[in-house]
Amino acid sequence: MTYNWQQPDWPDFRYDLAAVEADLLHFAEHVGRIGGLLHGLSETDQNDAFVELMIAEAMKSSAIEGEALSRPDVKSSVRLRLGLDASAPASVDEPSAGAAELMVLVRQEWDRPLDQEMMFSWHRALMKGNTRVKVGAWRTHEEPMQVISGAVGKEKLHFEAPPSAKVPEQMAAFLRWFNDSGKPPPAAPVRAALAHLYFESIHPFEDGNGRLGRAVAEKALSQGLGRPATISLSRTIEANRKQYYDALERAQRANEVTAWISYFVPTVVAAQRDAVDLVTFVLDQAKLFDRLRDQLSERQTKVLKRMLADGPGGFEGGLNARKYISLTKVSKATATRDLQQLVKLGALVPVGAGRSARYEVNV
Repeated sequence: MTYNWQQPDWPDFRYDLAAVEADLLHFAEHVGRIGGLLHGLSETDQNDAFVELMIAEAMKSSAIEGEALSRPDVKSSVRLRLGLDASAPASVDEPSAGAAELMVLVRQEWDRPLDQEMMFSWHRALMKGNTRVKVGAWRTHEEPMQVISGAVGKEKLHFEAPPSAKVPEQMAAFLRWFNDSGKPPPAAPVRAALAHLYFESIHPFEDGNGRLGRAVAEKALSQGLGRPATISLSRTIEANRKQYYDALERAQRANEVTAWISYFVPTVVAAQRDAVDLVTFVLDQAKLFDRLRDQLSERQTKVLKRMLADGPGGFEGGLNARKYISLTKVSKATATRDLQQLVKLGALVPVGAGRSARYEVNV
């Protein structure tokens, strides 16, 4: 089997946008809608929305690769690096801290040209604490760089990247292509799709290529928008990672990439819809606390904030009296009274009955 980089037309990507014309219109509409929602938020709430998106991107981008991160560590690291919480403790979980650092770098450097040192700094951040691979440099090993799945003895080869000796020249060409301003660039989602595919097909690092490739796609989106993208692409990809891997594998067999564009652009639009939900959640959360100002006890406020800290997905399993007692260290009678008051105020809504009875935040 020959791969895209082995063919004489590499990397002359060809595609037809007819199938995604409606999606490109939806993309533009969602850009306006997200902008309008953000405009309705205070600076503090805008920062909270951006932090939530960066947390989602860090967590889900790693989940796509089968790595689980600590959400509290990612959150504290993002806020600390953005200067939003100088008192936040430094993360003790290096992979979580590294993923958070990468998210902040991608956001802060969105308008700078993509160069070798930026890629190396992203890799050093992502691989924080990793002593198994060469960090902050292109791969140099002689064995083939292969994408394989399956148990030992039953492996399936999905893709083989260019030999390590070819990586420096391939990446130099990629960086020239990414920064080329000599012609009108394609629409932002299309450019992001091509940039991700191009980068993944070179697979320039020993590890972390998928996560860095999605960061490259986000940078392409941001540059196309003229501001940092309000999106978590990986959150949407992770929801159906098999579809993502299947589409990428097919795209790496030829340089006619219409099918890849037809997968990636709607994925970007779906990620925008998720971003709308998240920004709306932050807005509703702000409205809730504004409405309840001076009506909640310190412990009630603590519990509501803890329930909302996990984002739109909510507090796993909802809240019940036992969890309320665990969080506040109060008696059962006090917990019951507090919960009833929160329902009366419209902060909580009861769900279910009997053993499955629980409360959810009313946002």
